[in-house]
Amino acid sequence: MIKSDYLVIGSGIAGLSFALKGAKCGTVSLITKRKLFDSSTSRAQGGIACVTDRLDTFEEHVGDTLSSGAGLCNKEMVEKMVKESSSRIRELVELGVKFTKKDEFSFEFDLGLEGGHSKRRVLHAGDVTGAEIEKILISNVYRFENITVYEEHAAVDLILDDNNFCSGARVLNNENSKVEVFQAKVVVLACGGSGKTYLYTSNPDVATGDGIAMAYRAGADIANMEFVQFHPTCLYNGEAKSFLISEAVRGEGAVLRLKNGEQFMDKYSSQKELAPRDIVSRAIDTELKARRENFVYLDITSKSRDFLVRRFPNIYAKCLEYGIDMAKDMIPVTPAAHFFCGGINIDEHGRASIENLYAIGETACSGIHGANRLASNSLLEGIVYADRVYKDSLKLLNREHSKINDMENKINNFKKLSQVSMQEWEEIRRLAWSYLGIYRSNEKLLKAKKRIDILKNEIDKYFVDTHVSVDSIELRNITCVAKLILRSAMLRKESRGLHFNVDYPFMLSEAYNTILNINKKETLYAVRCREE
Repeated sequence: MIKSDYLVIGSGIAGLSFALKGAKCGTVSLITKRKLFDSSTSRAQGGIACVTDRLDTFEEHVGDTLSSGAGLCNKEMVEKMVKESSSRIRELVELGVKFTKKDEFSFEFDLGLEGGHSKRRVLHAGDVTGAEIEKILISNVYRFENITVYEEHAAVDLILDDNNFCSGARVLNNENSKVEVFQAKVVVLACGGSGKTYLYTSNPDVATGDGIAMAYRAGADIANMEFVQFHPTCLYNGEAKSFLISEAVRGEGAVLRLKNGEQFMDKYSSQKELAPRDIVSRAIDTELKARRENFVYLDITSKSRDFLVRRFPNIYAKCLEYGIDMAKDMIPVTPAAHFFCGGINIDEHGRASIENLYAIGETACSGIHGANRLASNSLLEGIVYADRVYKDSLKLLNREHSKINDMENKINNFKKLSQVSMQEWEEIRRLAWSYLGIYRSNEKLLKAKKRIDILKNEIDKYFVDTHVSVDSIELRNITCVAKLILRSAMLRKESRGLHFNVDYPFMLSEAYNTILNINKKETLYAVRCREE
């Protein structure tokens, strides 16, 4: 049994930021399924939204966030996040993060413009912002003696004591194939998103919804899982696995074109290419289905090669690898699953409905993103809630560790998924893509329910009957997440934000959250009127 004051599961911007703060007053066990750098944060290209320009205001950032959220944002939480953003950005800079300046002699940041934003307010480090932040946070983590890093450790399930407190987690050590018990006074889930539930995604392979699935099985409230954001522009190339073409490219003037060269976004929004992601993704999907085609083009050939190499060095180089010169060639793109606005339901302090359990980052549903996340608000949310959870958790450090029973460690001789299980993995992801994607219908949802129910029973039994492995953990978790998306989507009898059902194409006058809990029937909570 490994004991510490804090157990942090996940190594993206939220988990690393929290670990650095927690190490100031306690011991931290930081576990990550693969290596520390394997996270969605390390892939974030665009940047992090923050009001820094004198022509911008907090009110405008709040307004843009609320507008994108389609009536479901928690306005108070959005306001607090925006107002706290400057302090959190300052902390990143003090740690060593180097955001791009206007020029080498300037003290002013070079601010990007992305979809849904009315002003330029996106701080970036070239087009590898997430990788820069991740690199700096990791280097700082290794400077703290109070932080013990456990790479190649996959969380299996949370542990609740007799008082229903979350006391830790059972964790598979991938290197020796043993299940170990990690116990802590404070448990923080920062496991990232669930994009691998879908066949096509911008997410890394580790994004299998582990935090959401573990919390749900433990009895925590899960909210708004129907709101899955599809990024409009992933590179369409069989060899370019999950490579994103940043929203910032459209912010710098790129336009979307059909194969015949025709522009089409003006048919769907007055904001054209800079409309919120749900609108752009649905527009592309509509055009592709109408023409039975697989991709559209993103065209930024109006910009010079010098500008593109300077502003988007990573994207430019990656496109060149596949024979695409952004300065003269259009880029084939298609939508892909990108970000979950739903997750573990938390309060303003990051607390889940299970005592002693916190959730931050994409694993959580804070109410900030509502029905559709504003571009570049995700990294900001991660650092803001890392700070909030840290401050709230200090009061828990004085108590003793709870008494829990150890679990017999088992040698895992089952190294890879069986052929049958590989087929189930593929089927779950195809089902999610086909029936729980950008366009939904009652018929699609019912078809998905029949098959997912069968698959979930088979996979749950398979998990019990075989020795635990990372593959079996991930298979069980994406199946759980698919079921949660399905149940939430069936509850919502309207179309709002990222959820579009052709049988309910209208938006109701009253906005509500969908709350799911394994121990009780799901209920709908009205939270505010659309007109407010």
